[in-house]
Amino acid sequence: MTFAQDKTNIETALQCDGFMFEFSLGGGIISVEDSEGIQTFDRYQGGISFPELKFGYMLNNRLAITAVMPGMIYEFQNNDRHFGGFIPSVQYWIKDKWWIHGGVGLAIDGPALYDIKNINDDWNFGCAVMASTGYEVYRKNKFSMNVQSKLVLGRAYLEGDTYRDAISFSLGLGFNWL
Repeated sequence: MTFAQDKTNIETALQCDGFMFEFSLGGGIISVEDSEGIQTFDRYQGGISFPELKFGYMLNNRLAITAVMPGMIYEFQNNDRHFGGFIPSVQYWIKDKWWIHGGVGLAIDGPALYDIKNINDDWNFGCAVMASTGYEVYRKNKFSMNVQSKLVLGRAYLEGDTYRDAISFSLGLGFNWL
């Protein structure tokens, strides 16, 4: 009788341990501002965010330490570039399927891998902040799919005491192995 009174479903309860890996794809908007005044936050662009990667380790059933590589493709002076980062972060499951995630780390502004040219091959680094949330829509054994949103703010330092700021917001689908 006691077991019948329990509201948790044993098959869908969150049971996570060990390492985790996730890749996600999606789309969103990005806005870039250059300190030289070439481009301002008044102009935003649609972009794709692929691939976004997440590696981590579950400390307990609800908390993971992760390293995330978010990013989004944007156009700057007729060249495709990628603003992303490498961000150490933490992920916490508020509910059985709903999580929040955030961290601070390295911002990376570089050419899109398919658009490397001599005039577009400069790599710039700085600092980035990321916050995201997601909801698992499917779970089977150690695999889950989630719908997620992500906000990334960063600054990359360029040559000559100039910098490039970027803010991106994306919606995506994540494929996770716990």
